[in-house]
Amino acid sequence: MKIEIWSDVMCPFCYIGKNNFEQALEKLPFKDQVEVEWKSFQLDPTLDPAETKNTLAYFREKKGFPDAQASQMMSQVTQMGKSAGIDFNFETALITNTFPAHKLLHLSKKYNKANEMEEALFKAHFIEGKNVGDLDTLVSLADSLGIDKEEAKQALTSDDFDYEVNQDIQEAKNNGITGVPFFVLNGKYAVSGAQPVEVFENALKQTYSEIASPFQDLSNGENACDADGCSI
Repeated sequence: MKIEIWSDVMCPFCYIGKNNFEQALEKLPFKDQVEVEWKSFQLDPTLDPAETKNTLAYFREKKGFPDAQASQMMSQVTQMGKSAGIDFNFETALITNTFPAHKLLHLSKKYNKANEMEEALFKAHFIEGKNVGDLDTLVSLADSLGIDKEEAKQALTSDDFDYEVNQDIQEAKNNGITGVPFFVLNGKYAVSGAQPVEVFENALKQTYSEIASPFQDLSNGENACDADGCSI
């Protein structure tokens, strides 16, 4: 069973959704049969990759929110994060263009480390206050996961993974995905937003049950033969 997840590094609900999804998956006996693919999505591609802003300044300038309203929103998300096991630190989080981070995510797929990279990027951005648009920061994250630093630098300073990132973004548009996180379950069902663990668990169970038993028998099973004989 394949799960595709569209996400952006600067989205706190994506981090919460990731944790809740993973908690749900751990409860299920078929967890080893689930393939997860992380997909790129940019909430604000207009941001300058060479600049950073603190969260309050970003909400004030981009969204027009007064500081008090922005602070209240961050406080609410912080409480949601604690319930998911995340200690958000919005005071130090640096808002920047996330395209380079998405390129690193695609490089990590080559080594089957996309999930680990997604976690590392979230942690760097939301907890450690690191600039996830900075070349040295991203190369360091790659190195921490055993990815060659020179290869990471090459990927980040060239257009090697631009196509893959843009393809994910275009696919999201084609599918009408306008917000993240967005989970697509086996190409059939969707779960949007940072839903509770129970919602993910039920959605995964339903999707898997249809794979395990693709036909719904509407009859009583009579007047048929099997290896044990025929029934009337």
